[in-house]
Amino acid sequence: MTIDDIKALIASDESRTLELKKTTGELKDGMHAACAFLNTEGGWLIFGVAPKSLKIVGQQVTDDTKREIAQSLAGLEPAYDIPPIYVDVPEYPGNKVIAFHFDGWEWGEKPYTFRGRPYYKIESTTKIMPRDMYDERIRIHEPHSYSWESLPARGVSFSDLNRDRILGCIRLGVEGGRIPESALTAPIEDTLAKWKLTVNGAPTNGAAMLFSNNIYPYDNFQLRLARFLGNDKLEFIDNQRAEGNFFDLLDAGMAFLFKHLNLSGKITNRSLMREERLEVPVSALREALINALAHRQWEKANLTISIAVYDDRVEIANPGILPPKITAETIKDSHESYPYNRNMAHALYRSTFLESWGSGIRRIIEACREQGVEEPSWRWDGGFVYVTFKRPVKDDSSTAQVPSKEDDKPFNYRPTTAQPPAKDDLSTTQARPKYDPSTTQVSQLIKLMGEDYMSLKDIMLLFNLNSAKRFRENYLTPALSDGAIERLYPDQLKHPKQKYRLTEVAKEWKSANKNS
Repeated sequence: MTIDDIKALIASDESRTLELKKTTGELKDGMHAACAFLNTEGGWLIFGVAPKSLKIVGQQVTDDTKREIAQSLAGLEPAYDIPPIYVDVPEYPGNKVIAFHFDGWEWGEKPYTFRGRPYYKIESTTKIMPRDMYDERIRIHEPHSYSWESLPARGVSFSDLNRDRILGCIRLGVEGGRIPESALTAPIEDTLAKWKLTVNGAPTNGAAMLFSNNIYPYDNFQLRLARFLGNDKLEFIDNQRAEGNFFDLLDAGMAFLFKHLNLSGKITNRSLMREERLEVPVSALREALINALAHRQWEKANLTISIAVYDDRVEIANPGILPPKITAETIKDSHESYPYNRNMAHALYRSTFLESWGSGIRRIIEACREQGVEEPSWRWDGGFVYVTFKRPVKDDSSTAQVPSKEDDKPFNYRPTTAQPPAKDDLSTTQARPKYDPSTTQVSQLIKLMGEDYMSLKDIMLLFNLNSAKRFRENYLTPALSDGAIERLYPDQLKHPKQKYRLTEVAKEWKSANKNS
């Protein structure tokens, strides 16, 4: 590296990937930036350049200087071996610029700390990493120790698992060439162990989520289903709640979509016959629901996946986060796979429910393009990931979906291949078409709030709470997801004067339950 290289680096001034310090007298602050680079996108730390004037002065480098640098680098955890680059400054003979290049954080790596504290970059500013971000990266780095899916199942044993469903998944995997045929005759417990769905010889939470008939210990194994009148949440036409494992919820969700979406007829070149298909591609809806079930943050037990059908759109809301380095704007671009629940995703891949890791978004988009409907959109509001499918404008070729006689399901709905032999259907709880708070906290929120808009601080005072993070997680986000409250500025989530008020359905519920 030469002085010209240094000049080229600093030409753009300090940024997310460049930190300038005048001398190693600012070594401590420099190491904060180094730690932040390691936890973000990487970058250059350069000593010997004035940050404001960008004048390259350099400094004398003595044995003491080198020792101080080595001692400071030793404060990084995990240990990071990086040799300093010394560059002579011609204008100041004997002086040197000291440069370091730090690599950025990669998915699965342990977060770095400097002297016990993690740092990260927000644009050109170095900040202490929030605790929830640090905990999430630790969870990703050591999934077998910290992830919800890897913990022992609560109150669930092997006898509670649906063996028919497990065998169905194994059979699909064998037929798809992803599981050896010997698995058909091997003990089911051995296959679950290979899928990392056991710990210490017992089922994990992941195994319970996928296959358990006993969901009593898990209040979060639910799916909220609603058909609204119009394009908002003011009035229900149909309101249900399904309970069960992965396959129960997948079947219930798809049956609900078949019930409330229209069939469209089209004459195809292949058969010259009228071909009936759902107005939104079935494969796209199914892939989106599988992704929601497979990648949600199941540890957030107070939140629920929901499917909402409006006159103009279908929304699937998933309590979770977008993968690292991916935003709602870039999610349609090609990207690597970052499954939130690795072991569950692995089992679903082996059994062909996830066709190939990292391709789910692409398959959803391709299905919509093939059918000639608008591509869906994605957004994240800090608590939920939403995928929204626009419903096509009705025309004369659209026909209302007619439910079948059995279970109120349409004639062309088929349960998942891993469905066990038909038994009494206990997985879906039908509810009357009225609003019902999803959690006790939401009920409390509705009862305490008045009818006018209230700030976050004012609502928290009603509960005598101090932690905004916990209040958002336990009260605000579930209430927004329920449609119990609405924002004053719905298109500006972080508006400095944001406020909230009860919706009409919440007011009706409050009035009907004022004595309860």
